[in-house]
Amino acid sequence: MIDVIVAGCGPTGLMLAAELRLHGVHVLVVEKEAEPAGFVRALGLHARSVEVLDQRGLLERFLAHGKQYAVGGFFAGIDKPWPARLDTAHSYVLGIPQPVTDRLLHERALELGTEIRRGCELVGLSQDEDGVTVELADGTQLRSRYLVGCDGGRSTVRKLLGVGFPGEPTRVETLLGEMALTASPETLTAVMTEVRKTQMRFGAMPLGDGMYRVVVPAEGVAEDRSVPPTLEEFKKQLQAVGGTDFGAHSPRRLSRFGDATRQAERYRTGRVLLAGDAAHIHPPTGGQGLNLGIQDAFNLGWKLAAEVAGWAPEGLLDSYHAERHPVAADVLHNTRAQMQLMSTEPGPQAVRRLVAELMDFEEVNRYLIEKIAATGIRYDFGGGHELLGRRMRDIQLKKGRLYGLMHGGRGLLLDQTGRLSVEGWADRVDHVVDVSEELDVPAMLMRPDGHIVWVGDDQQDLLERLPKWFGAATA
Repeated sequence: MIDVIVAGCGPTGLMLAAELRLHGVHVLVVEKEAEPAGFVRALGLHARSVEVLDQRGLLERFLAHGKQYAVGGFFAGIDKPWPARLDTAHSYVLGIPQPVTDRLLHERALELGTEIRRGCELVGLSQDEDGVTVELADGTQLRSRYLVGCDGGRSTVRKLLGVGFPGEPTRVETLLGEMALTASPETLTAVMTEVRKTQMRFGAMPLGDGMYRVVVPAEGVAEDRSVPPTLEEFKKQLQAVGGTDFGAHSPRRLSRFGDATRQAERYRTGRVLLAGDAAHIHPPTGGQGLNLGIQDAFNLGWKLAAEVAGWAPEGLLDSYHAERHPVAADVLHNTRAQMQLMSTEPGPQAVRRLVAELMDFEEVNRYLIEKIAATGIRYDFGGGHELLGRRMRDIQLKKGRLYGLMHGGRGLLLDQTGRLSVEGWADRVDHVVDVSEELDVPAMLMRPDGHIVWVGDDQQDLLERLPKWFGAATA
């Protein structure tokens, strides 16, 4: 029997597979598409996703293929300076096309021993007390202990489970394409500068080799958005909105997307879980979608691995829904708000001007960007120290860096006192005695995803907290 089958070979599924493999879980990824998508859906990684990569020792390979940007405009396209004093050692956006992100995560999953089958469509599932039976399009049946649907907004897994997907339907549609343009860079800049004074869903970004990523509002909402627009439809809308079609020709890919916001009612049904777009969809404003999925996987991976290994304390796997469902709900809210602020109607434009004025206050600017960057998240672990529930930024230690200690995906007790012990949990938690000028607590216990579950210097207090997250002690 396979430990975990992951449906979907996008960034969420690949990140989850890699996290599971860190703990020796037998993982099979099934993907209905025979080849990776070459379309540039997402353009970058926000600070929390960059931290996630750093925590697993992957950041250098991503930095080699990306570019760091510390520029404003990520909240509803409101052009304000990048905020100072973000609580992260990675205060930037890493510009990197999604196909590159997918490729690097694919390489990581393979390095760790993940089995990946492409051209392999999941069409049925059933579950019992012992596992999940998965049916593939060719009639093959597979058996696993758990199944995770990372198969996108039209998730087959979610539909087969019968999980509700309530929310708001698409009201605004946008055309997206990769194509060649004959217009000069000067013309492109002049037209975009003028149009984007009021219409933020418009622009052309060079991709290299004479190709551009072009976005423009659609005329209306298509009955079936899986049917791509034609080049003529694209040119018509460019002309209507910008007064020129930029000489668009030779399209490589054309698509359309809406602004629907929907969220799965539950992320777990027995032995089947949902992550990424299978669990939530929202407008792409702020570029949060891919990041949200990667962070779902980072939260779920170690918990599911603990369940497979048999040491997970009661309720650990259910904490995935409890923690990530509110996070995604907040993203749905802020993306819908951003879409309203990007409307060309007089009312939303008036609100936009007011929000722009408020963002001149450093605290407001930082608060809104923290929403986009996901650095302001605090899981509800109950009352106590202000650090509880938060992830710790990377800090410099006397002997190295904090994130350098987390590559193995285990828990971590960072002990500045040298008097504490994790005896009984040493197979799940690393104990590091070191000091940092940036840390003003005697010691802290961190989960594998970097969130802090205990601070203090009392050994008995620590012993009471360890079982809640890391199960019973071993002899």
